[in-house]
Amino acid sequence: MKLEAPPEAPRSAPPSTGTRRDLLAAAAAAALVAAAALVGRYIQDHYGTLHVDWAPLYAHWDPHVGPGTPAAIAVAVLVVTYGPVVAGRLRWRLLLPAVWAASAAWTFSLALIDGWQRGIAGRLTTSYEYLQVIDRFDDVGATLRDFTRHILLHSPGHWPPHVAGHPPAATLTFVGLDRIGLGGGAWAGVWCITVGCTAAVAVLVTVRALADERTARRAAPFLALAPAAVWTGTSADGYFAAVAAWSVALLAVAATRGSRWAALGSGLLFGLTCYLSYGLTLMVLVAAAALLAARTPRPLPLFVVGAAVVPVAFTLVGFNWWEAYRLLTERYYQGAGGIRPYGYWVWANLACTVLIVGLATAAGLRRVPGRVLHARGGPEGRLALVVLGAALALLAADLSGMSKAETERIWLPFAVWLIAATALLPERWRRGWLTAQAVLALLVNHLLVTGW
Repeated sequence: MKLEAPPEAPRSAPPSTGTRRDLLAAAAAAALVAAAALVGRYIQDHYGTLHVDWAPLYAHWDPHVGPGTPAAIAVAVLVVTYGPVVAGRLRWRLLLPAVWAASAAWTFSLALIDGWQRGIAGRLTTSYEYLQVIDRFDDVGATLRDFTRHILLHSPGHWPPHVAGHPPAATLTFVGLDRIGLGGGAWAGVWCITVGCTAAVAVLVTVRALADERTARRAAPFLALAPAAVWTGTSADGYFAAVAAWSVALLAVAATRGSRWAALGSGLLFGLTCYLSYGLTLMVLVAAAALLAARTPRPLPLFVVGAAVVPVAFTLVGFNWWEAYRLLTERYYQGAGGIRPYGYWVWANLACTVLIVGLATAAGLRRVPGRVLHARGGPEGRLALVVLGAALALLAADLSGMSKAETERIWLPFAVWLIAATALLPERWRRGWLTAQAVLALLVNHLLVTGW
């Protein structure tokens, strides 16, 4: 393992630590989770309208250990102990695969706390999931033309919740795996984790391109040890998060290096993102923030060309995205989530977000407004702009009312960008914050059995 000296910090006056305010932000985030749990328990016990067993998470209480327990603890100890040093000194080209490997080890080990079948192989084979309908895609073109006729709950042969709730590119991913001989829940689970963990790498590439390498290195251990890994392993939303993240990463590269292929590729992935999940059209806010941080609209023409490819292809085959979304909204308020009370979930969703990004991220987010206002020209200011774009996208999703509960997995594509705010935390407290991140994930996965 070849190490190198960390890049020198810019001389433009490092920010004051504000440690007390960081701790207060983390305490406020913890209080939000506690309030959501207590109020949620009351509502569910008295009215039964939340449809979750352990509010605000879609989970149930079941303290347990499993084969992944020793590995998860070992990964946590290694990253907390050595992560900041290695992230600061390892050559950049080696740091990226190292972060992916650490993230994958963390995610796989957390999933295996529930065992191979319950934690990985069986997650995407339930009655809610994509693998239930693989045999209905023998004629892909005909199925896509007929897709919208099976979205509503009262329609004949209506799709399972996740198939109906997403554009068909999500299901076609697993159809494609099946066609090349990687069918079944085990391969689907491994695919989602393996690809999903590359989201951390995409965020690092973006931060380095828009801010600087030193700032990216500071975020690296937190991205590798994110509590979000509990839901990245195993849910298709982890895979969606990676596709969306690479779209932004390529856009950042195109904006800062003038690469036409990166701009085109970014648009192509953005178009795919919109056909993986309807709500991820909001990633346009993160993309816009990246261009604002780079101070150039130069990649936009080729980005738009690339972004049109997937929508045009699906439209020509016969799938109508807008009609499908309209029908999904109708299905949602037929009872597929719509009966959940907005007045609770509009703020309890944010408590779910705390659990996927961790208290360290809450402390980092506390610093974002100040960096946006006072350090717009500096690396941390540019990073803060991108984090702010992700926060606005998440808030828009929240206020829409189309995400009531289960946002611990649905919002993974936004959450991974919020975690980058940990780069704003002071150096001396990094191991303490990393420990808090690891402990949170270990507690969630050992005390609860999470859904999906």
